[in-house]
Amino acid sequence: MFVPTSRARAVGIATGYLADLLLADPQRGHPVALFGRGASRLERLTYSDGRVAGIAHVGALLGALVVGSAVAERAAARRGAAWTAGYTAIATFVTLGGTSLARTGDEMARRLDRGDVDGARAVLPSLCGRDPDSLDTAGLTRAAVESVAENTSDAAVAPLWWGAVGGATGLIAYRGINTLDAMIGHRSPRYARFGWAAARLDDVVNYLPARLTGLLVAVSAPVVGGRAATSLHAWRSDAARHPSPNAGVVEAAFAGALDVALGGPTQYAHGLEIRPTLGDGRRPDVGDLRRSVALSRAVTALAVIAAVAVSAVGRTGRRASRR
Repeated sequence: MFVPTSRARAVGIATGYLADLLLADPQRGHPVALFGRGASRLERLTYSDGRVAGIAHVGALLGALVVGSAVAERAAARRGAAWTAGYTAIATFVTLGGTSLARTGDEMARRLDRGDVDGARAVLPSLCGRDPDSLDTAGLTRAAVESVAENTSDAAVAPLWWGAVGGATGLIAYRGINTLDAMIGHRSPRYARFGWAAARLDDVVNYLPARLTGLLVAVSAPVVGGRAATSLHAWRSDAARHPSPNAGVVEAAFAGALDVALGGPTQYAHGLEIRPTLGDGRRPDVGDLRRSVALSRAVTALAVIAAVAVSAVGRTGRRASRR
């Protein structure tokens, strides 16, 4: 017998988004932070400099996360639509990071506007893993714009996509994968092999959401005085040269929408990477950072509308096919 969850899931996603908009991420006891601490403790037992150990580490963590969430989601569905809506709202709230991203971007812009370079350096680790001490005002601004772009996909559009197609379990599984990629999926000597599975899995689950983000960026470009055609042109001409199959799409689309040039030498804790130039404009200034935040907010709002619609239509369509 079909359980009518279409509207419940749609309502849950919308409610979770509104909660994120009003409250942002909890400062203490955030479930994602708790998952990260658990992953760090498990790593003490599972770490070995090889791919097999990394696969086992990722598989154990995600297996427990997915099974636990699926059991909870089924239990909510048995109790009724209101429980499904509530569980989906909680899952949406704890996995979305769009509001915290926008607030952090605005705080970076305020500090840079005041000439508080040290203060801006202190904020940068909340956006990305680059070495802030090596960056001046221009470098901090560019890093922030690129991070706002990439995280618009990772922290907003992608979880909403997986919530639309996979419900609360899709949301939670995605956030687990993305968190593990942030923790171990980089190219440092310690994680080059152990973090391989986390990085590749994150590439897979973000492939479609990144391209949806690129489209939404182009649609939203006029909100910040840009043009959809310029955004799409930068995506088509520059994205493939980026080392990430997903970040390149989003950063190039943002560069075109903002009419700036992103990319270039990028200093991480594990070493220097030379990134390709994305976009044909000038180098971004603090005003462009503010525009990138406004663009991120617009893209997230459109993604919410799409996720609510897909969630409702998809489940309703399934009900109709069973009649």
